[in-house]
Amino acid sequence: MDAVFQELYEKYHHDVFSFLFYMVKNREQAEDLVQEVYIRVLKSYDRFEGKSSEKTWLFSIARHVAIDSFRKQKGWKQRILDSFDWNKQQVIDYAPLPEEIALQNEQIQTMYRCLDKCTVDQRLVLVLRYIQSLSISETAESLGWTESKVKTTQHRALKILKGYMEELVIKEEIVDEKVRVER
Repeated sequence: MDAVFQELYEKYHHDVFSFLFYMVKNREQAEDLVQEVYIRVLKSYDRFEGKSSEKTWLFSIARHVAIDSFRKQKGWKQRILDSFDWNKQQVIDYAPLPEEIALQNEQIQTMYRCLDKCTVDQRLVLVLRYIQSLSISETAESLGWTESKVKTTQHRALKILKGYMEELVIKEEIVDEKVRVER
C-alpha cells in the first residue's frame, strides 16, 4: 500500500493542490485540504474498485473535501460569492505557482475574479474542464454527475462567466474614463 500511495501522491499531488487552491483561494488551506484528501485516500483505497481512473477518483475526493471545508466555515456561501481581492493576495511565495504568474496578465486576472462570482457547481466544472483538463466523462465521474449535466453546467457557466467579464470590463472602462476626465 505504501508504494501505491507514494505513486498516487507523486503523480497527482500538484493537480489536487491546484484544484483545491482554485476552490479555496488560500495556499495554507489548500495544503491542509490536500492532506485531508490523502488521509481519505489511505482510509478508502481498499474500496476503490477501479471503475474510474485514479485521477478522477482523487478529484472526486478533493471535491468532497472542499465542500466539507466550505460547510465548516461560517458564512461559506457569502465567501464563495465574494470576489478575491488580488491586491491583498494571501499567497506570498518566492517561487510562485504557474497560475500566479499567469494572473499578472490583466485579462486572465479579470477571468479569475469573475470565476469567483459563478456558483460552486459552475466553478467546479470550469476548473476541472479547463484548468485541470479533464474530459467531460472524467468530470462527470469526478462530480458524480451525468455527462449531460456537466455539458449543461459548462455551457451555462461559460455564458455567465463571459457576461461577468464583459460587465467588469465595461465598469473598468467607465472608471478609466472618469479618471482621465478628472485629470
